[in-house]
Amino acid sequence: MGTENVLRNLRLVDGRTVDISIRDGMITAITPPGQAEGGTLLDCAGLYGSSGWIDLHVHAVPELDPYGDEIDEIGVKQGVTTLVDAGSCGADRIGAFYRASLEADTRVFALLNISRIGLARTDELSQLEWIDRARAVEAAAAYPEFIVGLKARISQSVVKDSGIEPLKLARALSEELKLPLMVHIGSAPPAVTEVLKLLQPGDVITHYLNGKANNLFHADGTPLQELLDAAARGVQLDVGHGTASFSFRVAEQAKAAGIGLNTISTDIYRGNRLNGPVYSMADVLTKFLHLGYSLEEVIRAVTSSAAAWLGKPELGQIRVGEPANLTLFAVEAGEKQLKDSEGEVRTANHYIEAKGVFINGSFITS
Repeated sequence: MGTENVLRNLRLVDGRTVDISIRDGMITAITPPGQAEGGTLLDCAGLYGSSGWIDLHVHAVPELDPYGDEIDEIGVKQGVTTLVDAGSCGADRIGAFYRASLEADTRVFALLNISRIGLARTDELSQLEWIDRARAVEAAAAYPEFIVGLKARISQSVVKDSGIEPLKLARALSEELKLPLMVHIGSAPPAVTEVLKLLQPGDVITHYLNGKANNLFHADGTPLQELLDAAARGVQLDVGHGTASFSFRVAEQAKAAGIGLNTISTDIYRGNRLNGPVYSMADVLTKFLHLGYSLEEVIRAVTSSAAAWLGKPELGQIRVGEPANLTLFAVEAGEKQLKDSEGEVRTANHYIEAKGVFINGSFITS
């Protein structure tokens, strides 16, 4: 048995300050500051801690272009301990991605693209024959712990002339495999109202704050009735910021309408990490602080809410007897320029900065 290592003076988002004792990667005690016995791993005075951040929408297959990146570059190096690759791979490539994920420090899950070719090209649902039911069933059976849902990108540039039919096929596949659907929305056709009607409890709409013409809000800023109905029946709303899918204006409309903040994800890949407007999970979280959400609400959207959707609540908790799965971060005072997908720039006077993670028994600096 190893000795206790202690993260001292760590501030939790509920306002408490604690010492967290860790031995062999497991949390052995959570005590008031100054009471923990053992060697100091890190004095966290001035830092916040939460359960490890979870990003429900990333693209983590480096060989894919434009939608690809290195797992740990968008994972632990960003303060993210768990990421979900959102449909980079269909049945053709999912096995290779699973094997690559085992080499990363970041914990990885995947949403299986309903198109067997995945994002090998960006119109992956334009040919219905690429939606190969038998191959998808085989993949889900081969990687049951890795594949946590299905992904369908239902916007005009992806489906081309296939219309709403790919989503109908996805819905049937979801019911057969008992896996939820994450559905990307964007430009019409198909109309977003058609898409919403096919979604069931536990499904996810990603890009719900996009500023495109086919979005979820009327011109006067009020939400579509179909959006309210979907949310009421248990469809989850996910940010999926991305290059083209987050608007400050729409986010303000959603907040004013009382639309709940479910999960905040980045839709990050090499291009929007290096060149913006995403840059990092911390930058995306900062945008929601700037919009007036509390730190607790913002962090919940990348911890317990995301863990609950995954059906893995332990990933959203800090508990004695559980593996240490932690993100350390600061809320810094100072100006930061924040850009949305429409080119609008806002200036925040506080910003979130990831400092490191504790995962797999090790502290990794972000």
